[in-house]
Amino acid sequence: MKEIYLDNAATTRTSAAAIKAALPYMDSLYGNPSSLHSAGQRAAEALAEARGRIAGRLGCEAREIFFTSGGSEADNQAILSAAAMGARKGKRHIVSTAFEHHAVLHTLEKLRKDGFDITLLPVSERGLVTAKQVEDAIRSDTCLVSVMYANNEIGTVQPIAEIGGVCRDKGVIFHTDGVQAVGHLPIDVKKENIDMLSLSAHKFHGPKGVGALYVRKGIPLATLIEGGAQERGKRAGTENVPAIVGMAAALDEACENMRRATPKLIKLRDRLIDGLSAIPHSVLNGDRDKRLPANVSFCFEGIEGESLLLLLDDKGICASSGSACTSGSLDPSHVLLAIGRVHDIAHGSLRLTLSDENTEEEMEYTIEAVKEVVAYLRGMSPVWRDTTSGKKEFIIK
Repeated sequence: MKEIYLDNAATTRTSAAAIKAALPYMDSLYGNPSSLHSAGQRAAEALAEARGRIAGRLGCEAREIFFTSGGSEADNQAILSAAAMGARKGKRHIVSTAFEHHAVLHTLEKLRKDGFDITLLPVSERGLVTAKQVEDAIRSDTCLVSVMYANNEIGTVQPIAEIGGVCRDKGVIFHTDGVQAVGHLPIDVKKENIDMLSLSAHKFHGPKGVGALYVRKGIPLATLIEGGAQERGKRAGTENVPAIVGMAAALDEACENMRRATPKLIKLRDRLIDGLSAIPHSVLNGDRDKRLPANVSFCFEGIEGESLLLLLDDKGICASSGSACTSGSLDPSHVLLAIGRVHDIAHGSLRLTLSDENTEEEMEYTIEAVKEVVAYLRGMSPVWRDTTSGKKEFIIK
């Protein structure tokens, strides 16, 4: 059987439309958009068009879009910008959640060392936070709330419009890491009261190494990279025109296909959830319904996630245990710990993330493969033997 790719939350295949759009700007239209000659101006026009198309898909103005190298840079710039503005006003408190991507958490930790007070809201066992939690956490010195749109590991989708409404009422800047949501969920930054949003092209079949940050007009953006006047002076360096044009094409395609693709993905996702739930002593991570259409996350008692992934790879299935950014870490996922999974269970995690290219036949094959591998690994585990013999109690009932 051909390789079954189920790690689309880590990265997606670059679409033919994105490649076709990008190629001319590596060949005949290779000018620098900062150059005044006609070759440069053709590149500048492509840059402006891409900016406008991306803005249109998010419901904002073109001048509110700033291009970055990806989601991590966009998260950093958004958070550091809000912090700098807050510090100027004597406001040094930030509210976020315990299961954000490390691009957010590590930036917040940096700010904590610089004297900011950071509140990380707990999340429910279903992987959700509420607008009421955010409202209760906001103080008179709060300068920023940052809550991810959809979790990158367990796929839960947060009540972003409600949280944004609370922040707007309180006069606090609201940033959301939308890396896993853009191109997969309908988003309107104005209607959802979002002040800043991060996105990354390679999560919706665009090129790697390019992303964007939406910043509501009137919010001063801090400059992270000095050197030139690109991105209206907020990010120096020659713009990656091919990747940016490819990103715009990929986002157009993803948004246009969303209405057709989403029901299919939900059907495949739910089949996986039902099939894997039949494995004894397994548990779905995150809310069953308030999750991304293509995300399935499970924990299996009595196994190690790394062994599970390697054996699934032998069967032609590309999967992950969580964020690709922490795949080399031996520590259990902070996301799974945040929703209450104990260390032993968190180590036995599996994340399967789908694309529109996956099929029902692939889901059936994957279900059977996971069942076989879990049974095989449990059969070799002395801890599992102790549990099944009654010497230890099951954690997942």
